[in-house]
Amino acid sequence: MSFALVNIKPILPGHVLVSPLRRIPRFHDLTPHEVADLFATVQRVSHTIERVYKASALNIAIQDGEDAGQSVPHVHVHIIPRKHKDLDHMGGSDAIYRMMDGEEGDVGAHLEDINKSKTRTTFPAPDADDQRRPRTQDEMKEEAEWLAEEIQKDEN
Repeated sequence: MSFALVNIKPILPGHVLVSPLRRIPRFHDLTPHEVADLFATVQRVSHTIERVYKASALNIAIQDGEDAGQSVPHVHVHIIPRKHKDLDHMGGSDAIYRMMDGEEGDVGAHLEDINKSKTRTTFPAPDADDQRRPRTQDEMKEEAEWLAEEIQKDEN
C-alpha cells in the first residue's frame, strides 16, 4: 500500500520519499491501516538507506500541509541519511530543516524542473545549491533499482 521513490533533487545523497499508494494530501486523512503500512515501509527503507549510504543517523520527516512546506499535495515521508557533522559548515545539523523548508525541499518545483532540464548531474556538496539540478529519469531509475536490490538483501 506504500511505495518508495528516489528524490529528483535530493537534499543529501540517499534522500528518498515514501508515500501511500492512495493519493491523499494530509496525514490525518490516511486510514489506520495506511499509516501502519506507511511507517512499516519507512522503517524497512530507512534500514537499507542508512546501511548503503554509511549514515550514522537519519532525518525522517513529514511536511503535512502547504503551511508546513508540503509542495506536493500527497502525503510523503522524507528519509534523509545523515553523517556526523555533515552540515556543520551550514550552521549544524538543524540546517536540514531550513533546507527542507526552502527551495531545496520543494519537490513540486523539482518535478516541473525535470521536464525543463535534461542535464546529467552528480551529487554536489550540500552548500552548493546553485549547482543542484534535477536528476534525469535514467539516473533516478539506476539508483532506485540499486536500492531495491539492497532492500532485498536486507530482507534475506
